[in-house]
Amino acid sequence: MTGPAPTAHVTVTLADVALADAPAQVIARQVIARQVIVEPVQPPIPFELRYDPATIIPKHTHAVQARIEDGRRLLFISASANHVITRGAPAEVEVWVERVSQPPDQ
Repeated sequence: MTGPAPTAHVTVTLADVALADAPAQVIARQVIARQVIVEPVQPPIPFELRYDPATIIPKHTHAVQARIEDGRRLLFISASANHVITRGAPAEVEVWVERVSQPPDQ
């Protein structure tokens, strides 16, 4: 299996996901360029999201999400909820991503 292309990048976000009928509100984002994830550095890929604590609403649910893209092509995405900070969730999480199915080349 080959790894992500040289133009791939990782995007990790912290979002308020409390409202089921609205898009998640992004609070913090970190983009990690491909040169950081080439060999010999392999996953796990460390990340740190810096945010203003005043943006956190204690009664809301917050989650960390990750995706790996090559240009606009989505390659991997976090498929499970990674709740953080509020409602008894931890401040640090390990985020796993899953390969996205790609349609066959036409």
